[in-house]
Amino acid sequence: MNSSKHTELANHAWSVADLLRGDYKQSDYGKVILPFTVLRRLECVLEPTRDKVAEEAARCEEQDLDPDYFLPRAAGHSFYNTSSLTLKKIAGDPKNAAANLQVYVGAFSPNAREVLEKYKFAQQISTLDDANLLYQVIGRFTDLDLRPEAVSNHNMGYIFEELIRRFSEQSNETAGEHFTPREVIQLMVNLLIAPDGDALSLPGVVRTVLDPACGTGGMLSAAEEHIRAYNEDATVEVYGQELNPESWAICRSDLMIKGQDPENIAYGNSFSDDGHKREKFDYLLANPPFGVEWKKVKEDVEFEHTNLGDSGRFGAGLPRINDGSLLFLQHMISKMKPVDVKGGGGSRIAIVFNGSPLFTGAAGSGESEIRRWILENDWLEAIVALPDQLFYNTGISTYFWILTNRKDAQHKGKVVLLDARDQWVKMRKSLGDKRKELGDGTGGKPNHIGDITRLYGDAVAAAADAEHPLHGKVKVFDNTAFGYQRITVERPLKLRFELTGETLAALLASKPVQKWAEERFLPREPELAAKAKARRKLTDEEETLFRDLAETETMLLAEALHPLKGSTWATKSEAQVAVRDAIVEAGVQGPTGATFTKALRDAVGVRDPEGEVQLLKGGQSEPDSELRDYENVPLGEDIEEYLKREVHPHVPDAWIDHTKTKVGYEISFTRHFYVYKPPRPLAEIDVELKALEAEIRMLLAEVTE
Repeated sequence: MNSSKHTELANHAWSVADLLRGDYKQSDYGKVILPFTVLRRLECVLEPTRDKVAEEAARCEEQDLDPDYFLPRAAGHSFYNTSSLTLKKIAGDPKNAAANLQVYVGAFSPNAREVLEKYKFAQQISTLDDANLLYQVIGRFTDLDLRPEAVSNHNMGYIFEELIRRFSEQSNETAGEHFTPREVIQLMVNLLIAPDGDALSLPGVVRTVLDPACGTGGMLSAAEEHIRAYNEDATVEVYGQELNPESWAICRSDLMIKGQDPENIAYGNSFSDDGHKREKFDYLLANPPFGVEWKKVKEDVEFEHTNLGDSGRFGAGLPRINDGSLLFLQHMISKMKPVDVKGGGGSRIAIVFNGSPLFTGAAGSGESEIRRWILENDWLEAIVALPDQLFYNTGISTYFWILTNRKDAQHKGKVVLLDARDQWVKMRKSLGDKRKELGDGTGGKPNHIGDITRLYGDAVAAAADAEHPLHGKVKVFDNTAFGYQRITVERPLKLRFELTGETLAALLASKPVQKWAEERFLPREPELAAKAKARRKLTDEEETLFRDLAETETMLLAEALHPLKGSTWATKSEAQVAVRDAIVEAGVQGPTGATFTKALRDAVGVRDPEGEVQLLKGGQSEPDSELRDYENVPLGEDIEEYLKREVHPHVPDAWIDHTKTKVGYEISFTRHFYVYKPPRPLAEIDVELKALEAEIRMLLAEVTE
């Protein structure tokens, strides 16, 4: 079947939109057309075995047999229908069309019925019936010849995908959540599968493909199509999981229509309800939603992370709650096939991310630890930067991450960064936020997809050859190039000591002084003391009394230290001696002990670059938290040598707190491809400004004439 025939049949199905106009929003046409297309295809597929299924259904009822075991065998498919009704019969009885259609749908096997339920088909039947359109819509579909001998499963897939595409474009306010642009999928699948071209052409090849956020199944269809382009006889089994019920129904319908096993498409959240536990796949690809929080499954994910660790999916780390992108990637990595001792097996992964997973999260954070885990295991093959404004629901820049656990020799220990941000053409008509597209060499467009695919295959050679025309578009780094050591640079706390009104107030308000005051007055107030000891709530009057008594005691200390106001001391010991002597001279039995000594230092000590260095018990310098700094040192570099070279020339007394050193990983794509552009000469700018001024004066003159 040629493409014009596909288009003709798709147009016939979509012509129902003419009937729906006025009663349905344009963006809702697909909610009627897609399930009716599925229903018509299922009817056509089941037609040859209809009588056999009816006989077997009667036998099952008579002998009390399990119909879900015997009827699929009779139908010759994984689904069946036991009703004697057909769409043509239903259309011929307009008054009872709704009731008969409900009966007809109810006679399908549970797996087919579940798909139609997720389409909210009963609701569409009711809406169409209320608008007196139901029998007309049914009649339009009875004219659609979708018999397998007229339309093969493979060709039916093309027709259905065309309808999905039209639906997604019509409802482009939400298309990005469930639909990835076709040319983006094509490029993604190229990069995922192209390196395996020779292996795929072998006879009897079998490949499995998983998309854990499959939406309407576009990526799965493209992957299957791409593999079959290498080998028509290849066996391709596609699997997926989808959370949105309508998208799940569309994807599952696509598999039913193509004759594949619809049970391979699981419904639910991939994180909390993995629909493919303990299964491994040859290829995995996904376009998970960008920046979507995972709060709803937080408990399940954290439980697996804490209790299963590396035995589960999320042992490497957990990203921040507002972006689950890296959870999807960990989930996919857990489903890679292991590589055997001869180098066979293994898997390849392609996933679409925004820029956040490249660099979000400091050393030691969940995101950084996930990147570290991936790079230290040598799984990241490449990152490809795409143009912005490629997707329906976001204009931001996006990236392909390509991973594999079976890198070839030239990629081992390496990561390719490929800059394809300038590979685009402007669309004639924007769709949502999508204003750019990748050309495929047809319709007078450049072949961006082919060019990027070829450059990807030649990346290592192009990066090494300065004469290569695209040398500046690709770079190859060692895995360790993205790692760094996050060091904590400390400087000593230096203080001078002075007693001012401000520092005295801080001392009197300190906990040791307040505790000293309580210990002086509470013995005289037994009821208040009992309540305070039992930590019972005080009345307002008791609170006031408590504060007044404490203030009376602290005023004794304030009066004792009053003569020292305005005094300064160079060392801590001098300040302590002066304060202690003043208290004794005033005849006050003041606070003592290590806690008061520390409170005194903290209160009257003032930071001073020329002040006394404060020491800890062991004799080492006490770090000043306000002067603490952090540096990122490339992985593998000696951090002490870095300190001597980069820090000591400016602050000679600095040191590194090795207990706080962390290893982090980030991929600063933009920095690696940054090209300095010098500012324009001032003379050129001045000429331009004068020209603009002249133009403004001329326009003003025209207005005032």
